[in-house]
Amino acid sequence: MTTPIYDFVHRYKKSGKSRFHMPGHKGRGFINSLDITEINGADVLYHAEGIIAESEANATKLFNTGHTFYSTEGSTLAIKAMLGIIARSRGAGAKILAARNVHKAFVYAVGELDLSVEWIFPRKGGHPCECKIAPEDVRAEIDSAELKPSAVYITSPDYLGNMLDVGGIADVCNEYKIPLLVDNAHGAYLAFCEPNMHPIRLGAAMCADSAHKTLPVLTGGAYLHVAKEYTEYIAMARDTLSLFASTSPSYLTLCSLDLCNLRLSGSFARELTKCKQRVTKIKALLDSLGQRDNADEDIKIRIDAHRFGYTGTEVSQILRKNRVECEYADEGYVVLMASPCNTARDFRRLSRAIEKIANTRRSRIDSDAPSLIAPPSAAMTVREALFAPYESVSVKAAEGRICASPTVSCPPAIPIAVCGELIDAELIKILSYYGIDTVNVVKRD
Repeated sequence: MTTPIYDFVHRYKKSGKSRFHMPGHKGRGFINSLDITEINGADVLYHAEGIIAESEANATKLFNTGHTFYSTEGSTLAIKAMLGIIARSRGAGAKILAARNVHKAFVYAVGELDLSVEWIFPRKGGHPCECKIAPEDVRAEIDSAELKPSAVYITSPDYLGNMLDVGGIADVCNEYKIPLLVDNAHGAYLAFCEPNMHPIRLGAAMCADSAHKTLPVLTGGAYLHVAKEYTEYIAMARDTLSLFASTSPSYLTLCSLDLCNLRLSGSFARELTKCKQRVTKIKALLDSLGQRDNADEDIKIRIDAHRFGYTGTEVSQILRKNRVECEYADEGYVVLMASPCNTARDFRRLSRAIEKIANTRRSRIDSDAPSLIAPPSAAMTVREALFAPYESVSVKAAEGRICASPTVSCPPAIPIAVCGELIDAELIKILSYYGIDTVNVVKRD
């Protein structure tokens, strides 16, 4: 497996040339010697014909896609590009049928592109990060729609480690000749599992992977994958990525994506198997301690803090004192993300910390988290609300106001109220439960 980007950057570093080009550090200082711009021979990410094209061809082979495109701006860029491709191919009036637990990047892209959205909600309520829908739910929504959607959009795996039946949903979409788009930000590694569970392998038309979340890639490294059957999408993907992307991509991030190909083509699958075995032992420990509803994902761990008598935030603090930092914590849950780069020591520390939490457990907290089971009333389109003058108000004073933009941190960046929706008493309960104190609302005339 070649590493053309990394090789070029290292050759340039060793050349000792005087750098009369960006960036301003001129290659001096820690790591800066590898940080270059699109100089002669370095190729151009959104017009790739040289070393970047070669590296992407390697990734395309590894993921077995029609084409895999690089992003140095995370899966946020890939999500926007997927929707941009649908908007360009379907024209005015494009509608997306989307499971509700979307990343806010989806909402922003819908507003920027002026798309319409119809939300799919699960039959049973749950955490804002999850939307447990089945193929028959997607079929029912398509059958009942007055206008067939231009695309179906789902998130799998979600932030809590739940995985949908992507293959079954893809079968439904393909039956209706509707492209399936998948936010697979947390699942780039799935292509290297046995069996291969990557969305493209399971029938998706396009998907966005955050390589940096589960692969040995620098922050911001991501992929836009397009299936072989969608040649028209492949043709417009690079230009559509450039609509939303910076013209100054990080070559450090590109180098890490390039080097990742070498790792993926070699020992990664074996390392992933070992990681999954270690996670399985942690889940078995949690199961023995009464945590019997863990993440579907093989390398994600979810702790229901209330079963130990704590809040998720309290559990995260205990973990931190035991030299373990989690990915995410809220009122009820703690999420930990593993990868083959985690060491045996990491898992030993986590195991000991969990045992300490269990040994100091308090009375179980029985509190039903409020959740949405139907879309709130919409007073404006996403685009109208997103670009309207707005003000920030306390959540308690927001009833009857129109949500202007999602006020949610990252992680998890999953909006509870979406731009254009009326904030009612139910939404206020959910926002308050998850510690959101203020919300941006459209200014009144």
